[in-house]
Amino acid sequence: MDDHGREDGAAPDPGPQPHPAADKPADATDPLPYEGVWRFTAPSVEASVPQARHAVRDLLGRQGVPVSDDVADGLLLIVSELVTNAVRHAAVLSPTLAVEVAVGSDWIRLSVEDNHPYRPTALETDPARTGGRGLLLVREITREAGGACDVAHTASGGKVVWVALPLEHAVR
Repeated sequence: MDDHGREDGAAPDPGPQPHPAADKPADATDPLPYEGVWRFTAPSVEASVPQARHAVRDLLGRQGVPVSDDVADGLLLIVSELVTNAVRHAAVLSPTLAVEVAVGSDWIRLSVEDNHPYRPTALETDPARTGGRGLLLVREITREAGGACDVAHTASGGKVVWVALPLEHAVR
């Protein structure tokens, strides 16, 4: 057997061992396999919009998040809108942005953070305007899904725009 260059003759590492509690049944306080928080940063450039959308889509699939197709589609549109807003309106003061996805047992929270202090508001529909409806769209998708959204200041003086949407009911 190859000892991978060890000179001390020690036995090879057996690899990861199960945690002593691994044989116990999960109780209601144990996190589900898809629960967690993931955060990534990206430059405040147009190319970050599809990259953020693909990263969130891949995360949902990789973690097995029990999200309905409608909620997943809405979430991906929301990430596109929020990252686009950060790129278009905050890049001058925020060369990078952060996207965070937090998943609980029955909800998913997506936030986009930048270092620009301006807090946007959802505009009302104006048929004469061709733009400026991104946050209105985010608000409506969130409302239809039964979720919540808001904008908050960060400790560094920037802002975080967040959306929380319900997942399909997960059984523990």
